[in-house]
Amino acid sequence: MSDFAPALQAALTNALPGITGIERLTRLSGGASQETWSFDALCDGKTIPLILRRAPGGTRVASETSTSVPLETEAIAIEASRKAGVAAPRVRHVLTENDGLGQGYVMDRLTGETIARKILRDAEFDTVRPDLARQCGEILARIHAVELTPELRKALPVVDGPTQLRRYRDMYDLFNYPHPVFEIAFRWLEPRMAQAKRQTLVHGDFRHGNLLISPKGVEAALDWELTHIGDPLEDIGWICTNTWRFGVQEKVVGGFGDLKDLLAGYEAAGGGHVSEDEARTWIVYGSLKWGVMCMSMYQGFLRDNSVERAAIGRRSSETEIDLINLIIRGKI
Repeated sequence: MSDFAPALQAALTNALPGITGIERLTRLSGGASQETWSFDALCDGKTIPLILRRAPGGTRVASETSTSVPLETEAIAIEASRKAGVAAPRVRHVLTENDGLGQGYVMDRLTGETIARKILRDAEFDTVRPDLARQCGEILARIHAVELTPELRKALPVVDGPTQLRRYRDMYDLFNYPHPVFEIAFRWLEPRMAQAKRQTLVHGDFRHGNLLISPKGVEAALDWELTHIGDPLEDIGWICTNTWRFGVQEKVVGGFGDLKDLLAGYEAAGGGHVSEDEARTWIVYGSLKWGVMCMSMYQGFLRDNSVERAAIGRRSSETEIDLINLIIRGKI
C-alpha cells in the first residue's frame, strides 16, 4: 500500500462519513499526464470502489503547450455533467491544500472496459456493439446541454474552432516541414470552422479509450482534462476520426458504429440536427489535428531517439491519406 493511504483516508472523512479504512490502493497503468489509483474505502461495513486521479507526485507542472484544465476544474465539469444526466462517474471529493496530497480528486470506480481492441473484438461485447454509436450520440447531446453556470464559465476556457485551427497552424509552421495535403486541409477548414451555430460544454477528448464500456453499454465518459467551452461538433468529429477506429475503417464511429446512428441518437436526445457534411468538417479537423500531433512526436524523436515517438511520428502520412479521402473524395 502506498505511503499516502492514511492521508487519503483522512481527506475522505467528510465526503464518506464513517470511513474506517482504505484497502487495495493500487497505481493503474495508463494515464499519460496524470496518476490514476484504484482503491476501496471501508465505510460502515460496506466497500465503496473508488478512483483517485492525481497530478504526478501531487504537483501539476505547468506547460506552455498544455491545453488541459486543472484537475479541480475537470472535477467541476464531470460533476456538473453527471448531475445533468450524463453518463459520468460521481466525484466524491476534490483535494484541498489541507489534505496534503497535492492536486486531484476522488471519484466512483465503475465497471467496464476501455481497451478498444477488446471492445471491438471480444465476444462479450457482440450484443451491445451495434448500439454503441447511438448511445454515444445520446451522451454527447446531454454533455452539450449542460447549463453553463457562472461557475463553469469562470473555470473553463473558451476554445472555438478558429482558435483551435490557429493553434495547430502555428504548431505546424514551427516544424518547417511542409506537407501539401495539410496545407490544403487548413485552407479547406478555415471558412467552414468559422460557421459555428452555438457554443456549449465540450468534452474535448470523446473517443475510444476514454469511454468505459460494459456488455450493457457505455457506462461513462472518462478523462475530461481537455474539457472547454466551444463548438459541440468538435466532440462528434473526434470520435469519428479514422485514428480512433482502430483499423475498422468502415465503422465510422469508433470502429463500432455508423455515423447515421450517432447523429440519430444525438438528435433524439435533444442535441439538434447535425448533417453528415457538418460532421465531416470536424472529422477533417480531427485528422489534421492528429497529423500535426504526429509531426510533433517526430520532432521529439529527433531529440531523444525514442522508438515510441518515431512509431507515432510516422503516422502523419496516414492522416494525409485520410484527408485526401475526406476532402477530395468526400468519403467519410
